[in-house]
Amino acid sequence: MNMPDNNERNRPIGIFDSGVGGLTVMAEVIRHLPNEDIVYFGDVGRCPYGGLSKETIIQFARQDIRFLLEHNVKYIIAACNSVSAVALDTVKKEFDIDILGVISPGAKAATDYTKNRRVGVIGTVATIGSNSYGNEIQRLNNDIKLFSLACPLFVPLAEEGYLDKEATRLIAHDYLKTLIDVDIDTLVLGCTHYPLLKNVIARVMGNNVKLVDSA
Repeated sequence: MNMPDNNERNRPIGIFDSGVGGLTVMAEVIRHLPNEDIVYFGDVGRCPYGGLSKETIIQFARQDIRFLLEHNVKYIIAACNSVSAVALDTVKKEFDIDILGVISPGAKAATDYTKNRRVGVIGTVATIGSNSYGNEIQRLNNDIKLFSLACPLFVPLAEEGYLDKEATRLIAHDYLKTLIDVDIDTLVLGCTHYPLLKNVIARVMGNNVKLVDSA
């Protein structure tokens, strides 16, 4: 990534996501860079992106980036795993600004944490279908066994604030029981909405599974 010059240092960081999930990334940016200004765009009107076609996700990402550029940001974080998975390479070529994704940090953390080399990845249909996490994790360590699972209902549950409801727990258990059965020790929350449901997911998975999120 190009380092900003002195004039650019006072410009804000741009962050976008399909909704409120990217706020988990923004919180980490603020924690590590407390003196930075941030412009956040959450596309709640078209959320979620994860069930859309690759072409539509790319088009929405372009529009989100153009909005942030109007606010004179110095670089952009695509705090959306679906965008990072299927659109990042395209938009990085199209825009003359540094654009960071969220796949690589989560994949690196998973390879660092796992002890039994059995890692689960949950995400949207788009993210899981792209196998972006699987490709990156196995690039880092091809001895790791991957178990990937789409959990599309988690995004609307997070958006609606159903963070610790019985219905959420039942849905989480129904989704995650297959991952419990394959003895993973690390689970990547491959959507920035999913950390909002971390308490429920942790209770379902148990104390022996480390949860990793891309933030």
